[in-house]
Amino acid sequence: MTQPATVPSPEQRTAARLGLNARSVSATIDLLNGGATVPFIARYRKEATGQLDEVQIGQIKDTYQKLLDLDKRREAILKAIDEQGKLTADLRRKLEAADSLTELEDLYLPYKQKRKTRATIAMERGLEPLANLLLIQRETNIDRAAQRYLSDAVPSVADALQGARDILAERISEDADARQRIRNLFEREAIIRSVVKKGKETEGAKYKDYFDFAEPLRRVPSHRLLALRRGEAEGFLNVSIGPDEEVAIERLERQFVNGTPACKEQVALAVRDGYKRLLKPALETEFDNRSKEKADAEAIQIFADNLRQLLLSSPLGRQRVLAIDPGYRTGCKSVCLDAQGNLLTDAVLYLFQSEGQKQQAVQTVQKLIEQYTIDAIAIGNGTAGRETEEFIQSLNLGKPVFMVSEQGASVYSASEVAREEFPDRDVTVRGAVSIGRRLMDPLAELVKIDPKSIGVGQYQHDVDQTDLKNSLDSVVESCVNQVGVSLNTASAYLLRYVSGLGPQLAGNIVAYRAQNGAFTSREQLKKIPRLGPKAFEQCAGFLRIDGAKNPLDNSAVHPERYAVVERMAADLNATVADLMRRPELRQQIRPERYVTNAVGLPTLRDILAELEKPGRDPREQLSVFEYDARVRSLEDLREGMVLPGVVTNITAFGAFVDIGVKQDGLVHVSQLANHYVSDPKTVVKVYQKVKVKVLEVDTVRKRVALSMKI
Repeated sequence: MTQPATVPSPEQRTAARLGLNARSVSATIDLLNGGATVPFIARYRKEATGQLDEVQIGQIKDTYQKLLDLDKRREAILKAIDEQGKLTADLRRKLEAADSLTELEDLYLPYKQKRKTRATIAMERGLEPLANLLLIQRETNIDRAAQRYLSDAVPSVADALQGARDILAERISEDADARQRIRNLFEREAIIRSVVKKGKETEGAKYKDYFDFAEPLRRVPSHRLLALRRGEAEGFLNVSIGPDEEVAIERLERQFVNGTPACKEQVALAVRDGYKRLLKPALETEFDNRSKEKADAEAIQIFADNLRQLLLSSPLGRQRVLAIDPGYRTGCKSVCLDAQGNLLTDAVLYLFQSEGQKQQAVQTVQKLIEQYTIDAIAIGNGTAGRETEEFIQSLNLGKPVFMVSEQGASVYSASEVAREEFPDRDVTVRGAVSIGRRLMDPLAELVKIDPKSIGVGQYQHDVDQTDLKNSLDSVVESCVNQVGVSLNTASAYLLRYVSGLGPQLAGNIVAYRAQNGAFTSREQLKKIPRLGPKAFEQCAGFLRIDGAKNPLDNSAVHPERYAVVERMAADLNATVADLMRRPELRQQIRPERYVTNAVGLPTLRDILAELEKPGRDPREQLSVFEYDARVRSLEDLREGMVLPGVVTNITAFGAFVDIGVKQDGLVHVSQLANHYVSDPKTVVKVYQKVKVKVLEVDTVRKRVALSMKI
């Protein structure tokens, strides 16, 4: 069954919903349907999309798919009602005009095949005409009217009236206008309430704030809603959602109760029963799911924003690193890595057992630094991290020392990826390698770890896991393609996130590289098994080849535009390398001269920017950070201290800051700035270096309250 021509297309409705240009949206959808990825479209198809960014393209992708799903459901509903012979012209018009799944399902609800209900049983007993009579509300003697419907299954007037009310209650609860009226009331006035379950007061003490809690649903923040749901799931809280019951019933009575006193009484009883037994539970479930989806979306967005900042945090770059995974009893696992992150050697330093072992560790470190010409030192920030840092600093090695987050390193060290990389090394060595590589290139190393194990975000285990995975995968893909990937050094795990590749082609690239040596040009990608023209189009611009014969192969200029750059060079009697090396030549280029039907000014400006800084890493430069030497544990903290710190996580209610003790302190959103802050991420970002003041130290609960109002 096809929709009439007057119904806007999914493309048109997508543009209208997002407030975007219809032509740009249609072109974007065509590209997506043709197999193009979001990063590719945003970077290399600006003329087609009107320079839409990744966020807008992602919104188009999601909205368009939801509208396709909506239209598919619409067709199924139209067909189902038509097969029942109940599809009137008015109902068809309403169904075709419905622009949400909720509206569609409301219209379909009276026609859905149901299991046995009190209403269907009453109808089987022949009481539907009596229900119709009551709803008309003109009858003055309802007992006499009800007597006409008595039978073996309906032995009394009371039974007849009860059956008729059951039918009316279901009909009222399924009325689309009534549902929308009460839905609007839920949206404006619903309260979410929680009380502690009897006998769970002690066991559920961590949810004490919610033992007797009430807040308007529309105002409850995502972290609080997720906490309520977790408390309910763990069996400590009873949670309910709804507006004032009498207000809701009064709204329905105004719609349905309007006749003779005798009938009005029966309809009013049906209204009350229909609301309490059918409509309220249905809408409570709907709003419970809707609020959960909203809270999930907010929490996932926070996680995604934090992950993006973490993945794009400053890299040390290609330098030789001594990486140390600290430990008291078992020693500090140490590894030396070359500039490409390859493991050169490993050792164990015992710093905390005896003076003799400590002196041996001094000699070992000095030998490793000299033998492997180490450029920098990375130290994990977990247990014994500060003490290990103090030991290294005391040696005055003349090398920069960096504290590196250990979050997720143990997950990586026990993973299949780590076993493939280091099959003959134990987990402790693998963990130290991960710490060192994180310093050199956080993005390349962190992509190997499940983002949920990295330790940013809030309530990540409580949100929809499919939505979370899709969102985080999109963030990783976006970051990888924003930075670009070295074709000759990237792992298969990093390559899989490059536009157009995926696990299979990434593995094929690594296998080809191992068999044939380093790539010397992007053109060689066409020799990779199963890497066809479409995959080449999608991936080539994001892959870099250092030292390639064609310097454009180490830039973000796409191979499809090399000819444009070559024309620019020829017009100046220069080579492409000259253009990249000599700014006075680039200044002579007038991009308007090179505009064609296929290449517009947005692409040409991108090309000129890339020629200026080919292959430039968009990430900020790394700088050394030092904690306050006075502070190593909670006991060292005093109220009023002003300390340096590093932001480790951002939530809806504030930011967590590492100040050099085992527990991160919390800067509540109200303490982030001297002005009102509604969104913490507008003030701070992950790995940002900040100054904080200690407000309160709770050594029993191991909590530290901090302020950035200094």
